[in-house]
Amino acid sequence: MMEVLNQWMPNLMQLFPQFVDSIVQTLIMLLVVGGISLIFGLFFGVILVVTREGDIMENKIIYTILGKIIDLFRAVPFVILIMVLGDVTRFISGTSIGFKGSFFPLIVGTIPFFARQIEQAIAEIDRGLVEASEAMGLTPFQIMVRVYLRESVPSIIRATTITFISLIGLTAIVGAIGGGGVGAFCYNYGYSKQSQDVIWGGVIVLVLITIIVQSIGNYFTRKTTH
Repeated sequence: MMEVLNQWMPNLMQLFPQFVDSIVQTLIMLLVVGGISLIFGLFFGVILVVTREGDIMENKIIYTILGKIIDLFRAVPFVILIMVLGDVTRFISGTSIGFKGSFFPLIVGTIPFFARQIEQAIAEIDRGLVEASEAMGLTPFQIMVRVYLRESVPSIIRATTITFISLIGLTAIVGAIGGGGVGAFCYNYGYSKQSQDVIWGGVIVLVLITIIVQSIGNYFTRKTTH
């Protein structure tokens, strides 16, 4: 096996320790950024649903302002967003490049996308369940937890899966323009030096990660679907 790899991917095998490090960096970015985005995405997604017109905490001002802010960040292409956030990233992380400088722009780029995914997932809940919960005297917070979140678990898992797969692509982008992870490895050692085997190695790893994420998402969706 090693002989085949050395024959077909000689440059990649010479850089194998750096390649492994880049994979670890990408996985860390996925877990950290994905976890933070899950928390804030759930929060903002729920707020968007409950403050919309006709819902349990209708508030046109909050819904409009929050929605516009989310749409603003979603509308900016991620590459440009990284550049715009350069000074803020440097202030927060101490640097705007490398592995450490990748987290903040990834978080800012992922949360708005995830919030809209969560909003759409929760909005599918039958209004009859909400009205019945109100008639039973449940508080708005109880309705959020027991109805909106609990009843939309399969949809939330699907939204999370979609977001993580999107995040894999974002980690490659941020890596290719000065960040860390597999994207940075492919750009620095593959694209810049015209080493196609290095690029293909990165592509294969990212595809495998995507397949694993999708498979895990599909499994938990099936398990939680009534």
